Amino acid sequence: MTVAVGDRIPEWVMPEVSAERMRTMAALLRDPNPLHWDRDAVAALPLGLGRRTINQGPLGLGYMVNMLHAWAGPGCIRKMVTRFPQVVLDGETVIARGEVTAVDNTGDLQLIECSIWLEHAERGILLEGEATVVRPGSHQPQAEP
Repeated sequence: MTVAVGDRIPEWVMPEVSAERMRTMAALLRDPNPLHWDRDAVAALPLGLGRRTINQGPLGLGYMVNMLHAWAGPGCIRKMVTRFPQVVLDGETVIARGEVTAVDNTGDLQLIECSIWLEHAERGILLEGEATVVRPGSHQPQAEP
């Protein structure tokens, strides 16, 4: 498959961010922060978020990783740098999206630079960053006969 600058990466949708998964992740990580499992603690903050728990950063990041893996295959990510301008809340539908920003064919493998983000229909971009991926078989040396 040919990849070019400006190509969109097929989106990956999380239909509903789960408060239950946040509680489970908090337990697994031994994360004592009640913002991930206590709706009253979030409602008490002066942020206007209401009674909705806040998704852990690694879970939101995982949605973008899922998008890249669905597009380029497991193990495709060589580098990823992300920023978290907004929080992801339980009950939200979020969409991971991306676009190819550069393609490097100079080595044995085709390295693809991408701009990636996680967005919400009303609140806009929640997470954003850049990733370097390699596509399996995209620029592999041919085997000798």
